[in-house]
Amino acid sequence: MAHTVHTQIPGNVWKVLVKPGDKVKAGDELFILEVMKTEVPHTAEEDGEVTAVHINEGDEGVDAGTAAVDIS
Repeated sequence: MAHTVHTQIPGNVWKVLVKPGDKVKAGDELFILEVMKTEVPHTAEEDGEVTAVHINEGDEGVDAGTAAVDIS
């Protein structure tokens, strides 16, 4: 089943670790936000394939709840 991983808190996109077509497993890190000089990793909730990435490294001021990565 397809799902979208959203940002959990507001911050800056420090690193994007996946691209469309990548296979991921539950718990794999997808991207890392920088929040007040702290790295906040966001992980896949289930196994699947990345179908879209909606954020880019260096994006600043990303709001909480922003759609970041689609997985099917």
